[in-house]
Amino acid sequence: MCRLLGYVASHPTAPADVLGEPAFDAFTSLAALHGDGWGLAWRSADAGTRVVSSPDSAARDPRYAELTRQPLGAAGLVHLRWATGGLPVVPENTHPFTDGTYAFAHNGHIQPIPLLDELLTAESRAKLKGSTDSERYFRFVLQCIDETGSEAMGVTRALRTMTTEFPGASLNALLLTPDTLIAIHINSRADSPPRALSALYPSDADMPHRHATEYYAMDYRITPTAVHVISSGLDEPGWTRVPPDSAAMIDLRTRELARLDLQPVRPGG
Repeated sequence: MCRLLGYVASHPTAPADVLGEPAFDAFTSLAALHGDGWGLAWRSADAGTRVVSSPDSAARDPRYAELTRQPLGAAGLVHLRWATGGLPVVPENTHPFTDGTYAFAHNGHIQPIPLLDELLTAESRAKLKGSTDSERYFRFVLQCIDETGSEAMGVTRALRTMTTEFPGASLNALLLTPDTLIAIHINSRADSPPRALSALYPSDADMPHRHATEYYAMDYRITPTAVHVISSGLDEPGWTRVPPDSAAMIDLRTRELARLDLQPVRPGG
């Protein structure tokens, strides 16, 4: 269970500049709860996809403060991790996960993990480095992309399967590819707030903004030069709510949005 920030801009942009300093400081302050690691991924014209992560809290790691104020790339994502109970806070479990050209960050909890393993081929399982449900989700998405030969078709196939096998899970995620940023907002049957969150606060009013009723919400905004996507937690105007149980691809070159059709294919259809 985590926080996400994604962006696609017309020019290299520092993650802090996506929101502006006061709002980015407010986003980073969510590491008081989501303090089990942080990670960045970005695309640059000369270096391709780059990923940096740490199991330390973003609130106290000087490298996070340094990197998020550099114009690393025109597209990227930021992840603040709150580890699911029982999953170790170690580098191998820290988002974003990557295979060198793709980077993936997840906000949710998918169980049981052995069922996720059953969806993976032996080749996909051999590439796992950590113990999280999120990394297995990532590997299944890549597996489906490889099988279909298409990012759009592969992500669609993966999400149709995941919503059938894990109907109560949050599949919220950002996937950065060589050509697109894919924003996934699927969580309509997930508990909000998660039980683990309720146990930490005396009342709903003490939780961060919108965490009590819309923990898994995602918002977006479109400016003349960028598209931004963010998890709930900031109390700011100018954002539009992402439709429930949806996914969209943002073209890194044109910044155009294309929504994926997640409706299951009917037999004979």
